[in-house]
Amino acid sequence: MASIIDVSRRGVLLGAAALTACAPRAKSPGAGVTLRVGTYKGGVQNLLPAAGLADTPYKVAYSEFAGGNLITEAISARAIDIGSMSEIPPIFAAGKAPLLRLAAVQRADVNSQVVLVPDGSAIRTGADLKGRRVGFVKATTSHYFLLRLLAESRLTFADIQPVALSPQDGLAAFGRGAIDAWVIYGVQGNIARARLNARVLTTGLGRLSGNFVHAALSEALDDAARRAAIVDYLGRLQKAYQWGEANAETWAAAQSKATGVPAEIYLQQHKERSGPTQLGPVTEEAIASQQQVADTFAKAGVIPAAVDVRPLWTTALNADLKSISFLQ
Repeated sequence: MASIIDVSRRGVLLGAAALTACAPRAKSPGAGVTLRVGTYKGGVQNLLPAAGLADTPYKVAYSEFAGGNLITEAISARAIDIGSMSEIPPIFAAGKAPLLRLAAVQRADVNSQVVLVPDGSAIRTGADLKGRRVGFVKATTSHYFLLRLLAESRLTFADIQPVALSPQDGLAAFGRGAIDAWVIYGVQGNIARARLNARVLTTGLGRLSGNFVHAALSEALDDAARRAAIVDYLGRLQKAYQWGEANAETWAAAQSKATGVPAEIYLQQHKERSGPTQLGPVTEEAIASQQQVADTFAKAGVIPAAVDVRPLWTTALNADLKSISFLQ
């Protein structure tokens, strides 16, 4: 049984983690290792057991985080060995000689990345956002999506009233009419649609790459036993995603139990997805995609200067990941 810790920013930097044991099997990948995994509420710590894949030959200690930026900090603080996020949070660590390395690429849904407006809103296009109060989540796919959408209408952040909010605060602000539009991702957007009758103005399809990354502590990759555990863990994830595709109702029920969000909302998200979740090796295309995001952020002044993202990446696991990859 794996342990789960709710980690604050202070807790990340202290690197505290509580561990419980799973009996290791002799001569199995990562035997005797405790793999420290950063995740989110309703994340892999629920998916793997639901898929029947949690019986690992190594111990797993899960730590729950509120966002990918905290996972990058946790890795850099040596508090965890591996965690996933969009391609964006690591950009803010580029050039700082971080201990994290981007070791695997996960392609995931972009239709759950949405711009929402109230059902009766006069906003019909990106151009209609001019002068409006637009909520978004800073330094995330939401931030980049908004920049791309504005650029399509030859607008910038100077043409709107940008309001940086956490997903939870954004839902509350949208519900009370404090913002005119909301750029959001994941289940929070689906909740707003179900409970607040929010209308989807547009999605991230064609604007976001759909690339997510698995970042690992470089020291863990250099340790043979921990590296073997990481490879096994990533292989289990790929199998779990395949299981979720084939067992959507069971997956939704497990998510609902873990988060308290109705299963119907997860089923809607599954039905509307742009494609299946697939995990595989690092590619030149993934590196170029992240570089494009970094260049866009630098041009917009989101980061102080241009950065080279290539040093963040490693192909150390590519040979292993190709055997489990179904990426096209």
